[in-house]
Amino acid sequence: MEKVTMADVAKAAGVSKSTVSQYLNNRFEYMGEKTKLKIEEAIEALGYQPNYIARSLKQKRTSMVGIIVANIMHYFSTEVSRAIEDFFHGHDLHAIVCNADDDPEKEKKYIEMLRAKQVDGLIIFPTGQNNQLYESMINQGYPVVFVDRKVENLPVFSIVTDNRESTYGAIQQFVANGHQRIAFAVQPLMVSTRKERFEGYQQAMKAANLEINPNYVIESDISGMSSKLEKLFSLEERPTAIFAGNDRVFLEVVKCLRAKGLKIGEDIELVVFDNIPFAQVVETPITFIVQPAMEMGTKAAELLFEQINKVDRETEEFVFPSKLV
Repeated sequence: MEKVTMADVAKAAGVSKSTVSQYLNNRFEYMGEKTKLKIEEAIEALGYQPNYIARSLKQKRTSMVGIIVANIMHYFSTEVSRAIEDFFHGHDLHAIVCNADDDPEKEKKYIEMLRAKQVDGLIIFPTGQNNQLYESMINQGYPVVFVDRKVENLPVFSIVTDNRESTYGAIQQFVANGHQRIAFAVQPLMVSTRKERFEGYQQAMKAANLEINPNYVIESDISGMSSKLEKLFSLEERPTAIFAGNDRVFLEVVKCLRAKGLKIGEDIELVVFDNIPFAQVVETPITFIVQPAMEMGTKAAELLFEQINKVDRETEEFVFPSKLV
């Protein structure tokens, strides 16, 4: 069976090839509804499939964007990616999602692979360890937006939340509830989000004239988190409150508390900085710091879309406030 061409569609619809081309490229300014309907019916009747590769070469665009997530295991990252995909779907662009696993080498490979595939732009949750590659993209004028994490001294659009301020407020709440032995659990302090949350903890403790007990600060990757938490909750003077740096740390904390027979709300108070899908149905008194993931994802997509369409504006960092729930 011969391949159906644009000329076949034009003949069946009784219009010119250029009119069919305008239809396929969503240029409807000078096209009547009857013409659109005739072309649509001809495409459906003939089973026409546009040659996207040829069109990409002609337009010098692929209508594809890349999303490189630092770790897809975080529910927040999934929410942001969903918002980005929704935006681009509504603008007839396809989103390719890659998971870097917090691995700089994997992130580098994905950036190089997606650029080799000539995607129109990238939204990256950066590991912060590929500065030379980031800088190269920016210097070339390649459309790129960073989400969730900052990379210092780079003129790039960034979408973040108020990590330091929100953490400060959560620790203040602990203090107001009478807590002095306050622990902080976090994955390695290698990215801006974790560093800023730890700074918020330090600042709030200082403001309350409370000493930070080194034994109460747990910094570990997830694989080693449980053993360190077990030691923390085995102390003679164990903490009465704990701040979990994200959702994965939260799960480790809850598992450890259960194993030790400690009850949240009775034996210990808990705050989690992250979006948890079941937060609204949890009966245990836990405070969550919730980030506006959908709004952040949509804003990141809008900024990338503007760059792809050559809208000229100064790079900027957009800070979205989180809220205690």
